[in-house]
Amino acid sequence: MAQLANILMQYIDATMVGHVGMDAAAAVGLISTSTWLFMGLCSAAATGFAVQVAHLIGARRNTEAAAVARQGYVATFLFSIAISAVGVALSPRLPYILGGSGETALGASAYFLIFALSLPVMQLNFLSNNMLRCSGNMLVPGITGVLMCVFDVFFNFFLIFPTREIELAGTAITIPGFNLGVKGAALGTGLAMLVATLILATYLWHGNSELNLRRIRGYWRPTREVVRNAFTLGYPIGIERIINSSAQITLTMIVAPLGAAAIAANAFAVTAEGLCYMPGFGISDAATTMTGQAIGAGKKSLARRFALITVVMGISVMSVMGLMMYLGAPAIIGIMTPDREIVDLGVMALRIEAWAEPMYAAAIVCYGAFIGAGDTFKPCAMNLASMWLVRITLAAILAPIMGLKGVWVAMCVELCFRGIIFLMRLRSGAWLRNSVLKSDRATDDADTVVNDTPGLG
Repeated sequence: MAQLANILMQYIDATMVGHVGMDAAAAVGLISTSTWLFMGLCSAAATGFAVQVAHLIGARRNTEAAAVARQGYVATFLFSIAISAVGVALSPRLPYILGGSGETALGASAYFLIFALSLPVMQLNFLSNNMLRCSGNMLVPGITGVLMCVFDVFFNFFLIFPTREIELAGTAITIPGFNLGVKGAALGTGLAMLVATLILATYLWHGNSELNLRRIRGYWRPTREVVRNAFTLGYPIGIERIINSSAQITLTMIVAPLGAAAIAANAFAVTAEGLCYMPGFGISDAATTMTGQAIGAGKKSLARRFALITVVMGISVMSVMGLMMYLGAPAIIGIMTPDREIVDLGVMALRIEAWAEPMYAAAIVCYGAFIGAGDTFKPCAMNLASMWLVRITLAAILAPIMGLKGVWVAMCVELCFRGIIFLMRLRSGAWLRNSVLKSDRATDDADTVVNDTPGLG
């Protein structure tokens, strides 16, 4: 539910901006892949601490887990300040580097500047969510995610549009507005995230039983061991996010010459597709939590069973969502923009991508299970090889021939390939033998099966 609320928030943002005009929609679309890069870095930093917390809670070492959580807040906040400064410095020129021009580039620059300034809040939001999930609490992040979506709609309603009149029950009502356009969308999202982060931090301080930071005493100053472990776990993910997002940025540069309609349609389709795959990321979070706690408790056979259950669940859910996306594509894109050309291109993209959703689910959930086990390096390398060698290569070949359709055909083929190679790694059981953090608890007797019996079949 939290992941659905997150993508619904992005969908609403895109819909509101889409009704401002094509240039506004293209501005957000042009810069969106760059925002993913910075979000990915924040996510990697948070993961490095959260996986340690999952292992310690699984080992019933809650005091140490709370200490890691405290140190994580300080370390990741300092990290977010640094990358925020980089984002602010990049904001004036980045849209032009990506191939934008005119009003599209100006809007993209303003959007990215506000996004960069909100990165510290985003970092603390990611860390708080991850800490709660890794402690086994999925309910509070889910509720907070829904509330963040509600606040985002509220702030956007006033920030994006000008003052206008609406008729309600025969009475004209004046609705105040700041008419900030794409800047209003960025600012509304940042404010909504700030409110959600304050709620999460308050709960971690007072309400959470495993990580009650007020009740469980400890130091805030990061220690060398905790930071080293976080770096060991997080740097492969960070590198993967950098190179993966660089690939997405490269795709944006491939799409940009196709025109503003193609840029907007591509961005809308990517956002709308999230309604299909975000449940997979929610199940992936569950896989990370359960495998991480099982590894921390020294129960590798249980970790393997959790991985299998969640992978099957993810494939099942996203297969159904893929069918719904295929059938509902005209309505999904039509809500986001009234422009007929953008709608036609967006529907085409979604219907191509629907075929890849089952294998995309396999890749997403397997990746979450591997991270929970502390196996981060090879899965990251697999992601990167698949993205750059398959998707980018095919897109560069097909885009000049088939236009935007060629880019989405390349994406579909690559996601199917990625799902297959991740299932192969899950089956091999190697991810259980390559954990970066070793549990100091004895493994259960069934663990010997892992070395002899594949994870699937």
